[in-house]
Amino acid sequence: MDDVRHDFKIHREMLNLIVKHKVKSAVIADGIMGCPHEEGIDYPKGERCAKCPFWSYRDKWSGEPIS
Repeated sequence: MDDVRHDFKIHREMLNLIVKHKVKSAVIADGIMGCPHEEGIDYPKGERCAKCPFWSYRDKWSGEPIS
């Protein structure tokens, strides 16, 4: 799988969506912000996401290991 952060086609689709919905402001992170799955929706609350073992023991915001 290619890195979508560098995919011009996806960038164009995102821009089209922003223009279509007349977005007035947006926020962008300077890096990947952890597992994209949501606790309580994609996996049970209090458990770790089985689909993202890399993030299981890391802080979502810093990427640093947690004990």
